[in-house]
Amino acid sequence: MSTTELPVAPADAPISLPAARPSALTTLVGLPEARRAGLALAAFLVGGLLVLVGASPWAWGPLLAVCYVAGGWEPAVEGLRALRERSLDVDLLMVVAALGAAGIGQYVDGALLIVIFATSGALEAWATARTEESVGGLLSLAPARARRVCGGSGDSDDGEEADADALVADDEIVVRPGEAIAADGIVVSGGADVDQASITGEPLPVAKAAGSEVYAGTVASGGALRVRVVRPVGESVVARIAALVEEASRTKARTQLVVEKVEQRYSVGVVAVTLAVFGVPLLFGSTLDDALLRAMTFMIVASPCALVLATMPPLLAAVATAGRRGLLVRSAQVMERLGAVDAVVLDKTGTLTHGAPRVVAVTAVDGDDEALLAAAAAVEGPSEHPLGRAVVAAARERGVTVPPMTGFVTETGAGVRGRVGGRLVGVGRPDAACSGEGRPWSDRSTGGALRSEREGRPERLEAAAAEAEERGDTVVVVTDLDVGRPLGVLAIADTLREEAPDAVAGLAARTTTAPVLATGDRPRAAAAVADRLGISDVRAGLLPEDKVGVVEGLRGAGRTVAVVGDGVNDAPALAAGDVGVAMHGVELTMRAADVVVLGGDLRRLPWLLDLGRRARRTVVANLVIAGVLITGLVTWDLVGHLPLALGVAGHEGSTILVALNGLRLLRSPGPR
Repeated sequence: MSTTELPVAPADAPISLPAARPSALTTLVGLPEARRAGLALAAFLVGGLLVLVGASPWAWGPLLAVCYVAGGWEPAVEGLRALRERSLDVDLLMVVAALGAAGIGQYVDGALLIVIFATSGALEAWATARTEESVGGLLSLAPARARRVCGGSGDSDDGEEADADALVADDEIVVRPGEAIAADGIVVSGGADVDQASITGEPLPVAKAAGSEVYAGTVASGGALRVRVVRPVGESVVARIAALVEEASRTKARTQLVVEKVEQRYSVGVVAVTLAVFGVPLLFGSTLDDALLRAMTFMIVASPCALVLATMPPLLAAVATAGRRGLLVRSAQVMERLGAVDAVVLDKTGTLTHGAPRVVAVTAVDGDDEALLAAAAAVEGPSEHPLGRAVVAAARERGVTVPPMTGFVTETGAGVRGRVGGRLVGVGRPDAACSGEGRPWSDRSTGGALRSEREGRPERLEAAAAEAEERGDTVVVVTDLDVGRPLGVLAIADTLREEAPDAVAGLAARTTTAPVLATGDRPRAAAAVADRLGISDVRAGLLPEDKVGVVEGLRGAGRTVAVVGDGVNDAPALAAGDVGVAMHGVELTMRAADVVVLGGDLRRLPWLLDLGRRARRTVVANLVIAGVLITGLVTWDLVGHLPLALGVAGHEGSTILVALNGLRLLRSPGPR
């Protein structure tokens, strides 16, 4: 392996940035459904206020008319189109009920129906638009341009600019330090540390050399690579992730078919009974006014306002309560699914761990751990490698005085060296070879790296290294290269979040299936984390599609699955689960998720499941209340003579009752 000075990205190196995506508010404002709902709501509020203060109908009449038109025009048009196709949906029924209410003087009641359904339509359109944006954002991870090597050129060719979409199998591209890789491929020559956490979830960059596989969208550092493309951009791993997210989103949307069937049957039933209530009394001699009044009364009491409010207020109140505790729940439907979760799949890196390497142990051969850390930090000072930054950060946190260093040299995939206090100090992996002045750092084994005829106490370092490797930590050896003598070892790990044990225990207590740890990290590192958390089901070394398989396996067994993740590689699994929870990770992960945990505090997740269960119980109670009252009022109107005023009072009373019952969740206590 050749020795090079610390590589620096050329000034003209292209920088590929993800395309800017609109904020949630921008998306909402841009939807015509949202603008119509907003206009209907504003007109309803002002017009309703004027009605309450006893203003003239000429003052509030035009405002309520605007509410009817703004919120009801589109559902009415779509409902009429559906009628031409011999289909009847509940939106059209609500428009008819609203007009019927207005026809017998209940203008405010009709406007309220319009506002409720216009708002629901806007929220549904917003959720669909955000899902589409998340898929587009995923594809922007890979750069749009690449440096393609001209045919027959040698290794010195720097490549020519080309569209990444134009790359085909067996093309060769050049990747400079700091650039993102444009396509999946195999390294032909060169060496670099590649940050592929966005694909595999590994917390540390992986050393890549000739023969190594690399993925589109990952970033090279510390060296340049020449890569042979093995598949077109459209078939890359990151493109497959996008396809999985889109497919999972479509699958989840199919559950709306059940709701549509219920709406269809309910709408047809109400219309049929309303016509019967109007027509049958006429056949038996009733007057037209009496028959029309009874039919309109039935239309009002049978309208599902209370049923609608039985569901939305408790769920939206729970969403608002969660938001005040730093838990952003995407929709009321997500909150409802949270209450049914009985299995949890957890990512490791950035979810249960901090997602960044930290020095967890320092062992010097002479017992002077502070001096060892100072020497290692001096050599790692100019390094851009995450392990080097972890060493420097550890020295800073412990208040260690770092001596000056000269002659810094880095060897990609091996380590760094420099002269500190008159001696040449090397810092690198135990299994890497770095000659320096002809002396190896190791003989490809941890024991060989630490044994030395000049060292009288090798057991101290061997035991420390063995213990660190048993925990799944990364071992770094600090060596005096002038004499070929190991000075000590550092153990570096992605440390466990302090709240992770309590959070995992809380989730396990609230689910019928033991939590599953699904990660792209090494099996030994995953097992070490799982053992500390009491997780028995561990799936390690997984690619994104493998995580989706884990989720689908649980769902196939009848479980309602919550997936908790942090990186882009978790996006397909988040979308495939019944509930996807992002621990305030990258933007794409948060867009693909149903819940975003701001600040990443895991301890709030068990509380969120409890809140979801409370919301579901409240919904069930509201449905029972609404169903009993509506059934009673409808029965009264059919078998007796329900006065219009009492029908309206009963209908509105049941609506207010279920609304207030749902809003109790706004007072829910927060997590401890």
